[in-house]
Amino acid sequence: MRKNSTKNNRINGEVMRALSSIIREVKDPRVGLMTSVMDVYVAPDLKTCKVYISVLGGEEERENTLAGLNSAKGFIRHELARIVNLRNTPELKFVMDESIQYGVDMAKRIDEVMKEDAEKAAHSENNIDEE
Repeated sequence: MRKNSTKNNRINGEVMRALSSIIREVKDPRVGLMTSVMDVYVAPDLKTCKVYISVLGGEEERENTLAGLNSAKGFIRHELARIVNLRNTPELKFVMDESIQYGVDMAKRIDEVMKEDAEKAAHSENNIDEE
């Protein structure tokens, strides 16, 4: 099966949908309430699966959620096998998705630069008016 085949895309979507609901059922208190499955990449041989997750909160909450999900891998994989009927149930690897945090940081930097430019423009206008 090719990496970007229609079948692989469908499997990725089904696994993502199933994992999103399974993670809400995990009873580990370390797993944050605002944990989202951002993307899933199931290998073409169905042996491994990278799960990109995003957690709303600080760095400590992200680390705790990742630790909680890693300790609940067995339960999550068992539930995935029950919900999604695949020949092989893939081994799960949870990876923190930093793209949302990166976007927020970039938006803040852009706002800061725009504010500085507006202040410089206002300052230069005042200098022209005084002359």
